[in-house]
Amino acid sequence: MQNAIGLIELNSIAKGFEVTDALLKTASSQLVEAHSVCPGKFIALITGTTADVESSMKSGLELAEESLIDKLIINNIDPQLVPAVRGTSDVDRLDALGIIETFSAASSIIAADAAVKAADVTLIDVRLANALGGKAYLTLTGQVGAVRSAVAAGCNAIKEEGILIRRVIIPQPHKDLCRSVL
Repeated sequence: MQNAIGLIELNSIAKGFEVTDALLKTASSQLVEAHSVCPGKFIALITGTTADVESSMKSGLELAEESLIDKLIINNIDPQLVPAVRGTSDVDRLDALGIIETFSAASSIIAADAAVKAADVTLIDVRLANALGGKAYLTLTGQVGAVRSAVAAGCNAIKEEGILIRRVIIPQPHKDLCRSVL
């Protein structure tokens, strides 16, 4: 059962591949994403049981050494999180649209998990720093009040770190915008 997620962000692409290999060989964690991101960094994101993710992350962090930029482990993740990161969420229409933009991949994951746990919303997408200048963002949908609550909870989850760029809530997105988001 996939109930945990782990992320390692590095300043070396070569080291990123090496760390990803170690993450996957240490325990039965599954790879969600592993690739270079802007500007010249690398992220490795895994999922699995709490024990597997913690064991994999311990091994990966030991190997990361001075290349480590950021790390993250979240236990008891919402089931919507991994499909949203993979871009496989099944959303066919928008009610209200909520967007949280952050300075880092880890903060976007934290915000997304907190947001979907706080209100009856559907996570559409979590974009992690690829072609975004190192930024990340998430999109979600639901009734206006639920979207407001979810966005507030996501922002509150990362407010201590000072990495929130912007939050936006669009009550009734135009149909052409809906096609771009979905």
